[in-house]
Amino acid sequence: MPTNAHKYSILLPTYNERDNLPIIIWLIVKYMKASGYEYEVIVIDDGSPDGTLDVAKDLQGIYGEDKIILRPRGSKLGLGTAYIHGIKHATGDFIIIIDADLSHHPKFIPEFIELQQKGDYDIVSGTRYAGEGGVYGWDFKRKLISRGANYLSQVLLRPNASDLTGSFRLYKKDVLEKCIASCVSKGYVFQMEMLVRARQHGYTIAEVPITFVDRIYGTSKLGGTEIVQFAKNLLYLFATT
Repeated sequence: MPTNAHKYSILLPTYNERDNLPIIIWLIVKYMKASGYEYEVIVIDDGSPDGTLDVAKDLQGIYGEDKIILRPRGSKLGLGTAYIHGIKHATGDFIIIIDADLSHHPKFIPEFIELQQKGDYDIVSGTRYAGEGGVYGWDFKRKLISRGANYLSQVLLRPNASDLTGSFRLYKKDVLEKCIASCVSKGYVFQMEMLVRARQHGYTIAEVPITFVDRIYGTSKLGGTEIVQFAKNLLYLFATT
């Protein structure tokens, strides 16, 4: 069983994920326990009206307060601030960020850790667009939007990473803190800017091919407003980086 001296804090921002949360937590516990790595899961719920926090409390009772840490906030305040909030309470020296909607499978987490250890990388990012990575469950329009956004980002920003818009990553804690402090974007473009800022700081980035599966429960939070905001921020980053 592989072990090391590090601890991994897994940040799980949630908003209306009461159906998905028990499954994603079970999967995280399963694969982290099997791998032997020390870990904690920090649930940052942004005032979900569907009772996500109540479900999280039940899960904390099942898995223990040392493994499931609840750090809720009163309202939906954005992904970047959710990470900052989670980092403040993280006791690990590595941070893993993963979506709670089951689009990211926790089975890849041990691969992230192993690759990071091999090359002492600052960041390990999941990629849908290299190796055996892929996307399942999206219609043609959603795939086209994602591919188009990623292609434009590659051309304009030269990030040294194949998947800028993904949000399944492992960071050294101090690296994540510095990248977040450098970011000005909000919403979906935030993940893209994180890798752009990492490149500026000279951080090393490695990639693990992942399979991305569209959510089963709940609805996607991507809409027309987010797409327009993405385009505006992409142009801003192109002009300033």
